[in-house]
Amino acid sequence: MRTYRPTDEVDFVIVGSGAAGGVLARELARAGFSVVVLEQGPWLTEKDFSHDPLDMLYHPERRLDNALHEQPQTRRANETEAARKRRFAHYGRLVGGGTVHYSADYWRFPEVEFKLATLRGVPEGSSVADWPITYQDLEPYYAKVDWEIGVSGKAGNPFEAPRSKAYPLPPLPITSGGVLCERGAANLGWHAWPSPKAILSRPYRGRPACVQCGSCLNYGCEVQAKSSTLVAMIPGAVATSRCEIRPHSYVRRIEMGANGRVTGVSYFDKDRKDVLQRAKAVVLSANGVETPKVLLLSATGAFPNGLANSSGEVGRNFMNNMFCGAEALFDHELNGWKSAAGGRTIFDFLEVPKQLGLYGGGGLGLGGGGDPGVSWPGEPRWGREWKKRAKVYFNNRAGAGAITTQLPVSTNRVDLDPVEKDAWGLPVPRLTFTQHPLDVKLGQWFAARARELLQAAGAAKVSESFGGEQVQQHLLGTCRMGNDPRTSVIDVDHRAHDVPNLFIVDGSSFVTSGPAPTLTIQALAFRAADRIAQLAKTQSI
Repeated sequence: MRTYRPTDEVDFVIVGSGAAGGVLARELARAGFSVVVLEQGPWLTEKDFSHDPLDMLYHPERRLDNALHEQPQTRRANETEAARKRRFAHYGRLVGGGTVHYSADYWRFPEVEFKLATLRGVPEGSSVADWPITYQDLEPYYAKVDWEIGVSGKAGNPFEAPRSKAYPLPPLPITSGGVLCERGAANLGWHAWPSPKAILSRPYRGRPACVQCGSCLNYGCEVQAKSSTLVAMIPGAVATSRCEIRPHSYVRRIEMGANGRVTGVSYFDKDRKDVLQRAKAVVLSANGVETPKVLLLSATGAFPNGLANSSGEVGRNFMNNMFCGAEALFDHELNGWKSAAGGRTIFDFLEVPKQLGLYGGGGLGLGGGGDPGVSWPGEPRWGREWKKRAKVYFNNRAGAGAITTQLPVSTNRVDLDPVEKDAWGLPVPRLTFTQHPLDVKLGQWFAARARELLQAAGAAKVSESFGGEQVQQHLLGTCRMGNDPRTSVIDVDHRAHDVPNLFIVDGSSFVTSGPAPTLTIQALAFRAADRIAQLAKTQSI
């Protein structure tokens, strides 16, 4: 791998190597630019991954996510409350970011998502706005993601927006949950469709097909079948001999020159030594919490409220996605813990009819297995009687759930906690968040549909519904894209309105949340790479 000295002025420093950062690293390096990628976590490979949940969650050198003992977070419901230590953001902290341990659902946004304010109105108390781009602008890049990283699926879904190309790979084999999803959907008059997944159903571009181990969500793939940026993008970036991946690099601020342009990025290396990497331009792809945190930490005399924050919008409009559903026990074994997560998804409700008094939508699926340590409401939780039922809890259990949209609200925001510090002595992110009433209503509606689906599929027992907001990996909206510098942070080229050589490309640019955002993050990243490269080649940066 090509390496650079911190004193070398590279063309681009990219902060983050996940869904967006990994794409930008490869594309900008292939376009002929020198690139340094700063990743706060380690660089792990297949030999470091295992199916042991304790090992992957707690081993100090092999865990895949952010550790709260090093990087605390605080939260409050509104600005009159004192924030308490509480996890609100779960993200991948390694080369490849969250794409290493995601479940790999790759849904396109519906066309209406980009024009919600115009087509569906702006709910009271929300900050819903139209995106400055359309589905048609992004469609070629949706297709590019499918083919560049390897997505398995089936074209022709009547609820999907028009597509220019079919999937490069057929759907993954149907799971037991997929069979039940089809059965329940048919009984209810709904339509189950093969779930598009960023997991290889056949060998593709030198990587093998999925071996159906069953450990997708929260685990790294031991055979490279999951299309993470770790295996689908980073190797191509390194192969150009123009890109250096620098793990264990914890960014503390973006440096500015007297001319109002960024000059590089300061970070702590593995030994917690302060290093400045010089650069002609900087791309922030850290995620919807870490990106605004870095901007706020980079305040200057010209930007006292945070870099690129003349609008006051940095950190505002925080969104994630809701997960709503129910669980069930069946009279027969399902063995849902086998094979890749998911199988069939019901897309009938990507946009819930407005006449129901709801706003937004989502996709509903059925699948998954139990955990060896769980029980069932009203049944023994320990001892001999629990042991007699433990096999049932593990083999006969399934869940139905939806990934749904969430409304942007201006007062839902990420800023810097004035008291708490992380292990490097930096202020930690603080979330001020109250769920919009329409989101609560939408979550309850989808949870009820999940119960219906399980019952229609033949479940013997169905749990009470669960729904709404949980700790999330989908961190969105905090540096939104727009044409007006007064109400947005970046323009349609992902360039900060305030700083001509600073770009933001990750989920923070989202105007609305959509359901299952990773594919859209990567489509935006491919589009941004094209536009940034063009700007650089014409010396417009």
